[in-house]
Amino acid sequence: MSYLYNEASPAVVAAIEKAMVEDPTIKEQLELLQFSMKHLERLKLESPSAESVQAILKYAASHKKPD
Repeated sequence: MSYLYNEASPAVVAAIEKAMVEDPTIKEQLELLQFSMKHLERLKLESPSAESVQAILKYAASHKKPD
């Protein structure tokens, strides 16, 4: 993901670009992820209702993992 967000180190970028040359399916997968990211950014998301948030918090509180 750091590569897609232009946050990868130069070494990681070089490794990914080399992998794309060696395996075209990697390039196709990255292009699909980029396409998906662009379309997700266009979505108008709505906040969940207060009831939904409370239900999630109640569920989480009742299913705590032991320490």
